[in-house]
Amino acid sequence: MPTTFTHAVFPLVIAAAAGTKIVSPRLALAGAVFAVLPDADLIGFRFGVEYADDWGHRGASHSLALAAFCAGLTAIIWKEARSFIGFAFLFLAMASNGLLDALTDGGLGVALLWPFDSVRIFAPITPIDVSPIGLDVFSTRGLKSLWSELQWVWLPSFGLAAVAMACRKGAYLFRDPAEPS
Repeated sequence: MPTTFTHAVFPLVIAAAAGTKIVSPRLALAGAVFAVLPDADLIGFRFGVEYADDWGHRGASHSLALAAFCAGLTAIIWKEARSFIGFAFLFLAMASNGLLDALTDGGLGVALLWPFDSVRIFAPITPIDVSPIGLDVFSTRGLKSLWSELQWVWLPSFGLAAVAMACRKGAYLFRDPAEPS
């Protein structure tokens, strides 16, 4: 899995690229929490849940179905998420955890299609070094995985966000002043 930092970066970068008129700061923060939430399945290890079980690490909690369920439930109970954009943003934020994990070079794969299929899958390419779990993220191996995440996730994400923000700024600068903003 990528580190918690990297999972949280994805929705924050998307929110920055979209702008606060589309994704509010509160929704962006919720997206960062949603992106990290699937990794709470790690607590299962303490209760005897095996890695390869449906509810083990990278299992059901990393599925697209659970991301849709959580985003939908949140949209029902939280007004700020009660729009197509709010739902879609939270869904993508949570789904991004499993999708990023599928790009790593270790573990058992990700049960993206659970409950329809429990098979653990990887992406066709796995350029991200899998991160150690827990405080080992600050070990030599952990720093190597952080470097990999910087190259494959952070820099491209920040680059895309910068381009999107520049396009938004350019669209604002070149708008007709007679039109309301």
